[in-house]
Amino acid sequence: MTIRVLLADDQALLRSAFRVLVDSEPDMEVVGEAADGAEAVALAASTRADVVLMDIRMPGTDGLAATRMISADPTLDHVRVVMLTTFEVDEYVVQSLRAGASGFLGKGAEPDELLSAIRIAAAGEALLSPVATKGLIAKFLAQGDMDTPESETYSERLGALTSREREVLVLVAGGHTNDEIAERLQVSPLTVKTHVNRAMAKLGARDRAQLVVTAYESGLVRPRVE
Repeated sequence: MTIRVLLADDQALLRSAFRVLVDSEPDMEVVGEAADGAEAVALAASTRADVVLMDIRMPGTDGLAATRMISADPTLDHVRVVMLTTFEVDEYVVQSLRAGASGFLGKGAEPDELLSAIRIAAAGEALLSPVATKGLIAKFLAQGDMDTPESETYSERLGALTSREREVLVLVAGGHTNDEIAERLQVSPLTVKTHVNRAMAKLGARDRAQLVVTAYESGLVRPRVE
């Protein structure tokens, strides 16, 4: 199946470079280009894009706001957003994940990294660039106020998880792959995938990245103090 990619960046030269790279792959095609966030949201719907490469900083509606709009639209629940930025700052990582992005990548990434990011996001996996370490993400996510109505909702949803689903969720938040979780729990990767999918459904998470956000913001997982 061909991955339909939408490019959202206010720099036409960058969009052109990304288009050449993406269209060179047999399993991908660029289906649209947007110069701002509002246009990206509209095109995500009209082009039936699978993955949006979204610049975090754009005039007018920025990438974060556009990602929130896409995540909030139930008709776009199949769309995955990979946030791109020149500034690989930890606060941006957290804001991107909270907005609903599936991943975060610096614009200085190698071509193979960008193509891999598109495939990972399209598959529903979480993508974080090497600079965005898990420990720092956990630290910033945990700074939020846990005594909120949203956290109470999290608690209700967490209560619907089985003990094994909670165990798998903790391991997902720790950055472990399905294969690694399967080895640790001595089950098959397919069984792990089933637990992950059920946890996503019960917690209302769009993808694996949102499971990580939920695990930390709900307090199920706490960052280690170094």
